[in-house]
Amino acid sequence: MHKRTLSIPSYARVPGNPVITPDPASVFDCPMRGRPIQWEALHTFNPAAVVRDGKVHLLYRAEDNTGAMKIGAHTSRLGIAVSDDGINFRREKEPVVFPDSTQKEYEWDGGCEDQRLVEMEDGTYVLTYTQWNRKLPRLAIATSRDLRAWTKHGPAFSGADRDRHSKSGAIVCALKNDRLIAAKVNGKYVMYWGEQNISCAVSDDGIHWDAGDVVLPKREDMFDASITEGGPSAVLTDDGIVVIYNGSARGNYPLSDIRNRYAAGCAIFDADDTKRCLARTDEPFFKPEASYELSGQYVAGDIFFEGMVYFKGKWFIYYGAADSCVAVAVADALPSLAG
Repeated sequence: MHKRTLSIPSYARVPGNPVITPDPASVFDCPMRGRPIQWEALHTFNPAAVVRDGKVHLLYRAEDNTGAMKIGAHTSRLGIAVSDDGINFRREKEPVVFPDSTQKEYEWDGGCEDQRLVEMEDGTYVLTYTQWNRKLPRLAIATSRDLRAWTKHGPAFSGADRDRHSKSGAIVCALKNDRLIAAKVNGKYVMYWGEQNISCAVSDDGIHWDAGDVVLPKREDMFDASITEGGPSAVLTDDGIVVIYNGSARGNYPLSDIRNRYAAGCAIFDADDTKRCLARTDEPFFKPEASYELSGQYVAGDIFFEGMVYFKGKWFIYYGAADSCVAVAVADALPSLAG
């Protein structure tokens, strides 16, 4: 099916990694618990990214120190950090997206997590994130004009699709004036989303989405045999739509260094047929290797690509490392079709 091959640039970890780590000193008056919470005490990971006013802005997932000591058992909120160079970040003291009364049914008490972020042509920011009520993860939408005050629109899908397992929404963008701006393809906004398998959704406004069909399934005996999950914003290029994604292999995968770990893959889709995959990596192009990627809350170790910007002439990818901290890798170009 996939006859073309991909040319993958080299992604270099920056010397300053990890760039965001937990801070037990940060305290937030939680409107749900009615008391101060150390909202980023345990883990800070899985960031979204955008360039605004010539600076990189990260929205990162932070877990507090409530709940049981296991993955998914704490409450998540989204903090914001700003950088002049894409590496050294100044964090703000309180989260900007967090569970409150407006979406309690879907967000409490697991929280708001695993977000992606895009800028629309009119300057509005659209956030796709997971609402986690400890029963069912739902892909949801929020919008903002300044990255601080957010309007929650609730689940991205309606009808029966609203109550299905959904998460990880990467909206297609195009590079305009050195910023990634959400781009309509064939008259619609497009989003590659999902965990287990990646589907292709479409929307007229970027808020209300038609869930669509599976277009990038997991593959038996490959590095993405267990999980094929949406990554950072997809990018419309001359070659097609570049979709960087996260994959996880089962324990029987022959490459022992990534068994049960998340690693990065890539596919390119036809811009004239957004469901048609032109090429796909058979092996991960970026995998856990550094100490902060191999040790943490996610015991097996992982890298989870979630935010990407074009900044100072390079591509910066921000990722969660072992579900514990935020790191960044830099490349000179995007993946492309070979030949």
